[in-house]
Formats: sequence, structure tokens, C-alpha cells
Amino acid sequence: MQEIGNIIDNRVLLVATLACLIAQSAKLAIELARNRKFNFRILVETGGMPSAHSALVTALATGIGQTAGWNSTEFALATIFAVIVMYDAAGVRQAAGKQARILNQIVDEFFSEDHDLNEARLKELLGHTPFQVIVGAILGVCIAYIAGQTY
Repeated sequence: MQEIGNIIDNRVLLVATLACLIAQSAKLAIELARNRKFNFRILVETGGMPSAHSALVTALATGIGQTAGWNSTEFALATIFAVIVMYDAAGVRQAAGKQARILNQIVDEFFSEDHDLNEARLKELLGHTPFQVIVGAILGVCIAYIAGQTY
């Protein structure tokens, strides 16, 4: 049971989680400003502004740098992990979304006549634009620096 208490007391983990939650909340606020209505589904959907994944991993890496040292192995691991996550969010998942959009268009055009097609459409918004990833990363670093006084 002590292990759970240690996890809860891990301030770096708490700040990284807080950065993720703030980014997700920002998505809701941006959606409200853009469409003048609450869309709570945006809290569990992928993509959107800012990238919560980027905010999470950059806050984590920054917190580790602040506590373990900027030249520590832990910071190096967290930084490489953050780069991979952000590359995936903007690169691989964005490309998969573009492919889904094209496949949906092909299916729509090919089966535009009376064909019995019961397949669900592919999800087209899977990833983030590079700008959304950069904003999420900046948000994560800023939150970690602000919270750095608590470490």
C-alpha cells in the first residue's frame, strides 16, 4: 500500500498529468469558442489543439530534468520518449488519418450506386498537425517550469 502513496507523492508525475489535463481542458474551451457549444466528446477523441500527448511528455521530461539533472540518464530517456511520442502524434498518426480520408473518398465514389456496403467509415482525424504538437510541447514545458518550485 505504501507504493501507491509513493506514486501519489511523485510530483513530477502529478505535474505531467496536470499538463495533460490542462491541454484536454483547453481543447474543450477552444471547441466552445469555435462552435458556441460544449462538445464533451472532444475530451476523449484523438487530435485537436493543443496536443495533450505533447504536453504530458514534455512536462514529464522537463520535470525529470529539473529534479534528476539536465545531464542525467533519466532526462535523456524522457527526452527521447517525448520526441518519439510527438513524432508519432504529428507524423505517423497524421499520415494514417490522411490515408483514411482517401480510402473513405474511394469507397464513397466507388460504391455511390446501389451497393450494400455495411462497413463503418474510417476515422479520419487520428493525429495532430505539427503546430498542435508544438503548442502542446510549449504548454507542457511552461507548466513544468511553473510547478518546478514545488519539487
